[in-house]
Amino acid sequence: MENSNDMHDEECCSSDGERKSHHSDKMKSNLISRLNRIEGQIRGIKGLIEKDTYCDDVLNQIAAAQSALGSVGKLLLEGHMKSCVVDRIQSGDHEVIEELLITVNKLMK
Repeated sequence: MENSNDMHDEECCSSDGERKSHHSDKMKSNLISRLNRIEGQIRGIKGLIEKDTYCDDVLNQIAAAQSALGSVGKLLLEGHMKSCVVDRIQSGDHEVIEELLITVNKLMK
């Protein structure tokens, strides 16, 4: 997992009513690299299906892809909590807590 100190370069802002995250270049590169690998895994799974690969083998590859995607989610969640959520709470916006709870519930399904 990414070093927690690298997360402090991130911040959220709300300009023009649009919320955006600003990830450090290192974090963005890490996330994109991970997502590229996951994309490759998904293409590989599709190929296994096309080749009539034994179901258990395909299911194991699906589990690996889900785990990798979960890791990306955890990295984003950590950065979000350490930057956006903290910033919004410090500015008096406590709605972010409910938003975060809804998001965490979706991630935990």
